[in-house]
Amino acid sequence: MSYLHKYEIDKKYSKSVAYFSMEFAIHQALKIYSGGLGFLAGSHMRSAYDLKQNLVGIGMLWSYGYYDQNRDEDRYLKIEFRRKRYYFLEDLNITVSVDINGKPVYVRAYLVPSELFNSAPLILLSTDIPENDYLSRTITHKLYDSNTETRIAQEIILGIGGTKVLEELKYNPDVYHMNEGHSLPMAFELYKKFKDIEEVKKRVVFTTHTPEAAGNEEHDINLLNKMGFFSETSLEEVRTITGVEGEKFSLTVGALKISKIANGVSKIHSDVANEMWNFVDERCDIISITNAQNRKYWTDKGLLKALDEHEDFELEARKKHLKRLLFDEVANQTGKMFDPDILTIVWARRFAEYKRPGLLKHDLQRFENMINNQKYPIQIVWAGKPYPFDAQAINIFNELNYMARSYKNIAVLIGYELDLSMKLKKGSDIWLNTPRVTREASGTSGMSAAMNGAINLSIADGWHPEFCREGINSFTIPTEGRGLSIEEQDRLDNKNLMDTLENKIIPLYYDNKKEWLNVKKNSISDVIPAFDSGRMVHEYYTLMYNK
Repeated sequence: MSYLHKYEIDKKYSKSVAYFSMEFAIHQALKIYSGGLGFLAGSHMRSAYDLKQNLVGIGMLWSYGYYDQNRDEDRYLKIEFRRKRYYFLEDLNITVSVDINGKPVYVRAYLVPSELFNSAPLILLSTDIPENDYLSRTITHKLYDSNTETRIAQEIILGIGGTKVLEELKYNPDVYHMNEGHSLPMAFELYKKFKDIEEVKKRVVFTTHTPEAAGNEEHDINLLNKMGFFSETSLEEVRTITGVEGEKFSLTVGALKISKIANGVSKIHSDVANEMWNFVDERCDIISITNAQNRKYWTDKGLLKALDEHEDFELEARKKHLKRLLFDEVANQTGKMFDPDILTIVWARRFAEYKRPGLLKHDLQRFENMINNQKYPIQIVWAGKPYPFDAQAINIFNELNYMARSYKNIAVLIGYELDLSMKLKKGSDIWLNTPRVTREASGTSGMSAAMNGAINLSIADGWHPEFCREGINSFTIPTEGRGLSIEEQDRLDNKNLMDTLENKIIPLYYDNKKEWLNVKKNSISDVIPAFDSGRMVHEYYTLMYNK
């Protein structure tokens, strides 16, 4: 047992692992995450704790977090950066120096102790300390800073700073796990130590999370070299190791060349990733380990108890209570009073254009007819954080917000963080997921929603096809759009979405309560064994770390 772990490590998981991630969603109070990647890393850390694994997280202590989501006086999105202070972190009294642009930058390490939030120990790195000049201090100010050089500096701090902190702690991991390519400088720091790329490969594994071109970062290779991204490895050696000949360096390509094995985060995603990166010679294998969420953290205990005891009346009453708790938040934020007897559809996740938050209202006339239907009423809630510098995504958010003013039964919520996400998943009847097909790697929010009796209605992408038993535990929006223009794809997907809602889901909810309850129960029963992150973190050991 390392002194970082306050628990006895299970022999099955004794191999030591350092899990590097830009963001971790461990607790509402620790705002160092933006969305799905962080939620996934948080569940990974919780399940590593539950299974007593020898794993340590390495992340960043973001002084201003991602951003605080507020409204201006016209109720449009207002982005605010407020400094956070965390008195519950433990100062490890370790400061290491990392060269950025040829100058030393000092990195301080803090610990989130494992017993604090019932997670594996998490080490957080900060440059926002008195030893640094102002510019160096800003490196760990904002998660995913929009300035290219700051972003590169963040990756150097995570990868090289994290590796150096582990050395100072005398914690020598058998495996270094890159959760996304951000921490790639760590591999070059290891190369400096071992002087042998095969020795590095033995120790490094990589999870790729996005089939989105924009999500696979690329930078000018000369800029990376100048800033110290490759540690002390010469540019010539970097090109030899990674096979990169041009001026653009892809972090994902680098990671696939320097790891012993990689994984996509759903079966579909690993197929897409293998196709996407098939031009990379001598890259490592990309297998599939489907994402999952931590059942103990996300699932409402009352719902589970009612399900286990076959108390249908109690299950219905509990779900209605959870809807009321969500509707209190809706009323608090918007002044609208929702009704727990009415079918409630929730679209909540990171606001990005390819996730199509506005697909539901693509055919405005048909949407208005559905919203105004008195016989079969519905309520809709939207929530999510756009990237603070993505004007297109912010415009979509504000457009929905503007439209919601005209309807009592539509709400757009702000503050999409762990607590609100929990309320939305517990209080929704339908969890709606509408990405463009093949562009969603996993879509893990639907898992924790299903654990709470929300029924998934999703495009057949990410994890959904592995889970869905059509009409039995969830519903699929048929897609025919793979070869079509974006406009035509959106038109068809909207038509199929509305057909499914109007012809299947809404009548089922109002006209066949018994069958609706069965679908809800199947949703909870089917999701828990296969999509609890205990399964996922066990697979990481058996399929990746121990390989």
